[in-house]
Formats: sequence, C-alpha cells, structure tokens
Amino acid sequence: MKPARSTAGTSADGPLRPNQYDGSMRPIPLGAKGTFTLRVTPAHLANQFKDAMLPPVFATPMMILAMENAALNAIRAYLEPGESAVGTAVDVRHLAATPVGHDVTAEAEVTRVDGRRVEFNVKARDENEEIGRGTHERMVIDMRRLDQRLSGKSKAGDP
Repeated sequence: MKPARSTAGTSADGPLRPNQYDGSMRPIPLGAKGTFTLRVTPAHLANQFKDAMLPPVFATPMMILAMENAALNAIRAYLEPGESAVGTAVDVRHLAATPVGHDVTAEAEVTRVDGRRVEFNVKARDENEEIGRGTHERMVIDMRRLDQRLSGKSKAGDP
C-alpha cells in the first residue's frame, strides 16, 4: 500500500495562515485501520446522557465518541511527538438501538489524506448487528501551537 504524502506549507485552500501547522508530518497510509470497544453502561444511554424522556438505548453522541476514538487509533502510530489529531467533521447514521451491557466496537479506515486532513470510513456494531456507519475527518495539529492559540483565548481571571 503506498502511503499518502503530506504537503507542508500549503493546504487545499492555498498558502498556510499563521495559525496553521507547517511542520513535517509522517505519511499516513491509505487503508490504516483502528478500533475502539466499550461496554454500554447506564451513563452511555440516551435517557441518562441526554434527556429522561428518551428510551434506555446507547446514545448517538456516545457512538460517535467510539468512532472518533477508532479513527484516532488508526493514525496514532503515525503521529510525531507533539502532534495530535482533532475531529473536524462527522457524518454518521445511527442504524440500530443497543441496550446496556452490550459491547460496541467501532472501526475506522483511512480513505484519504490531504495535507493534514485525514478522512475515514467509520462503522460501529454491537454483538448482534451493525448499529452505525458514516464518515469522519480529523486534522493533524501541533500541540504547542494549539496551546499558544488557546492561551490567547483565556478569560480574565483564568489561571
């Protein structure tokens, strides 16, 4: 499998802005895969996590969390020290309900790399069936630059 190339100094939108990462990142191969499994607990249920009027089933935001973690696991080995990858887009469908006590396993596969932008196909299943699928996007970032940017957003009185 041929790895995708990173283009430092440019983005799909043209030259980098001052707050954009211009470091040299390792190539992330197309087809890289990751998984994440969790056991559904009461805290993961829609009627606990969101609103009591909802049924006691695995909440969609928790399914997305599992999918995002699977995507991060797919590329974790390709990130340099000081780099991370933040979620920037999610487009998923929640297809089936899952009750408490079941294991949910999410899978992610890299489908495209464009500079720092990494796209994934994602899916999730419980022990019985597929419960969700869609796409997800992450952006490789430099943690030092993010910390600098966040410190500029500190409110008066924040430590």
